[in-house]
Amino acid sequence: MRETLEFMMYEWLKVEDLTQRERYAAHTRETFDSVLDLSERIATEKFHPLNRLVDIQEPEFDNGRVRLPQGVKEAIKAYADSGLLAAGHDNEVGGMQLPYVVDMAANTFFSLNSIGLAAFGMLTYANANLLMAHGTDAQKKAFALPQIEGRYFGTMCLSEPVAGSSLGDLVTKALPDGVDYEACPLGPRYLIKGSKMWISGAEHDLCENIVHLVLAKIPNENGQLPAGPGGISLFIVPKLLITSESALTESRNDVVLAGLNHKLGYRGIPNTLLSFGENSGAIGYRVGQPGQGLPLMFHMMNEARINIGMGATMLGYAGYEASLAYAHERRQGRLRSSGGRKPDGGQVRLIEHPDVRRMLLAQKSLSDSGLALALYCARLVDEKRTGDSAQQECASLMLELLTPVAKSWASEWCLEANSLAIQVLGGYGYTRDFPVEQYWRDNRLNMIHEGTHGIQAIDLLGRKVRQHDGRAYALWVDELRHTLAQASAHQELAPYAEALASCLSRLSDATRKAQRPEYAERALANAVPYMQAFGHIVVAWLWLQILLAALESSAARPEFVEGKRMAMRYFFAYELPKTAMWLDLILNGDDTVLAMQADWF
Repeated sequence: MRETLEFMMYEWLKVEDLTQRERYAAHTRETFDSVLDLSERIATEKFHPLNRLVDIQEPEFDNGRVRLPQGVKEAIKAYADSGLLAAGHDNEVGGMQLPYVVDMAANTFFSLNSIGLAAFGMLTYANANLLMAHGTDAQKKAFALPQIEGRYFGTMCLSEPVAGSSLGDLVTKALPDGVDYEACPLGPRYLIKGSKMWISGAEHDLCENIVHLVLAKIPNENGQLPAGPGGISLFIVPKLLITSESALTESRNDVVLAGLNHKLGYRGIPNTLLSFGENSGAIGYRVGQPGQGLPLMFHMMNEARINIGMGATMLGYAGYEASLAYAHERRQGRLRSSGGRKPDGGQVRLIEHPDVRRMLLAQKSLSDSGLALALYCARLVDEKRTGDSAQQECASLMLELLTPVAKSWASEWCLEANSLAIQVLGGYGYTRDFPVEQYWRDNRLNMIHEGTHGIQAIDLLGRKVRQHDGRAYALWVDELRHTLAQASAHQELAPYAEALASCLSRLSDATRKAQRPEYAERALANAVPYMQAFGHIVVAWLWLQILLAALESSAARPEFVEGKRMAMRYFFAYELPKTAMWLDLILNGDDTVLAMQADWF
């Protein structure tokens, strides 16, 4: 994986070019490589040995607290002490001003070695980033900087037992407690009352404090909660209270661990039910203005969605590497002769069987695809952060369009890669003697995390392709056509460019038809197939770019280039043709799902 990671960073995405920009001018490739080395070492030495342990020994509810397996605290401390949580932040707050794409690449090793433990850092990083972008100076000092330093960890508290993905229906309320701003420099203070469900990392003893970012509604003058998502506000609710001077106290906020959810995967991080305000009310500090909660929280959610895509990809890689090693070692069966006669000779390695090679090549292609998609989006973040005004605008539009794809494509198709890893191992694959079954279980959660698959699809088809008068979609099409022109000029890649151009034409036809009022309802009923087709076309576009870079590379090993060539060939031969079937559901106005009635089930 490391060789592929570095190739994509340096040969394809030209990450070294970022050092020409003022924010990253102090860095060189040596700096970036040293960060990757540090991450890989900590992840391999501290996280990997615990991966099976934290899966078998789930977090335990112990008198209102969470007990984690031995060794977890040491591993998380090694990560927190490494400075990686601060790496992307400004020098003035102890950061390195590392490019976001390098920061994300460094964190791949933690997801690869233990996705559950890696989630602590992912949530904390995104929590701190939201507060650094939208919090007051006092809130940054009190709550964001300690997370950047690795002393506090963070969560996001959105869903509720009666309102999962339907955030507009949440009923957690925030009551102003009458303390004015001068008496509370941390911001307008409220008493939070309600429950939050499926909250990862919300109770543990791995750090000094936990910072909850909580969505709640402020009652109107009649005591009623405003309806819909427009009435949601965002609040900082710490586990332990702090003074107005940002000093940590030993006083527990009115936040109670009500229970643990026992999960299919991701067992390394506790998943909780929290109760806010069972007594006097949990003290919370409002971020931004009333009613701005959901847009502010999307800063954290969108970052987390790209990271979920990368985590799903790393689980795909973990399964691929495990099944590849097994296929090289395991001897089973015999090969038929070229004339189709009965097998002769001794047993051969699994990897000699064509169908096993098919499954391994599928895993390689799908995992490489997920990595390319996540890194490309991370590179867009750097363009948005440090490019000129035109580059920033383009990057912002592209990120809006591609974020639901980055999250959902990898969580679906790298899960398929994990399924194939189990298949390669056969009967051993579904036993706990080998890790591939855990990778599948861990990855199955990613289609639900941070917005379910269906929600991402509706967001893509119902909003993202049409917002800003379709500018983001048009910009992406222009970028794709530019790649098609480059690939068409290359003799080897021209047929692939032609195939992709045909798929793009059908996608654009489907996108236009879906926006016609008379087809809108049927189109949204088929939003998931649309997103599948969209994602496959995005990935095929990136594969052409990757092959162009590989064929022009003077540094890549010949075997490496051949591996990438075959992974691209697999995707175009086995995966891209599926888009026709998915898009036909839109183009034909299929109403099968809508026509099905509830009592017919």
